[in-house]
Amino acid sequence: MLEVANAMVRLYKEAFGRGPTKARAQFAGPDTLVVMLESSLTVAERNLVAMGEHQRLREARLFFQYALEDQFRAIVEEALGRRTIAFISGMDTARDVAVEVFTLEPAEDSNHS
Repeated sequence: MLEVANAMVRLYKEAFGRGPTKARAQFAGPDTLVVMLESSLTVAERNLVAMGEHQRLREARLFFQYALEDQFRAIVEEALGRRTIAFISGMDTARDVAVEVFTLEPAEDSNHS
């Protein structure tokens, strides 16, 4: 999980010019991975928050996050050795918390029926 969290921080830093100061990845069930990233807003983005431009910030940030979808998926797939089925990205601009959620292909050794 640490490998995933650290790789996400690196990707954020490359994409946005600033990486989150806190990141953690954890499973939310056998086939769902949640990555929480805190304090990732750039100075310009924090200025948008100060102006009350949350929707504009969300739209811009989500545009870039989905543009990087293949890279986000690759991080998870490489670290876990499992294919991602779905990717969902969201952000609370007021609290500066982003969440990347991945639905994974069921593990071969799990008892899904």
